[in-house]
Amino acid sequence: MPDRTADHQPELLTITEAAEVLRTPVATLRYWRHLGTGPRSFRLGRRVLYRRDDLRAWIDARREAAVPTDA
Repeated sequence: MPDRTADHQPELLTITEAAEVLRTPVATLRYWRHLGTGPRSFRLGRRVLYRRDDLRAWIDARREAAVPTDA
């Protein structure tokens, strides 16, 4: 089994860490969460967390929606 501790990135991200990944202010991420338009998130106790895979999927969906189709 390969040793992944050197390049291990946490699977669950806080709202601050998610904002860093998305390069957006925390306030914007909170607003998107309020509107229901942001990346998928969930509460664990009092904390709002994001899965790294959900952030990637949300980014990919936004990218696909922005790509113009050839007619």
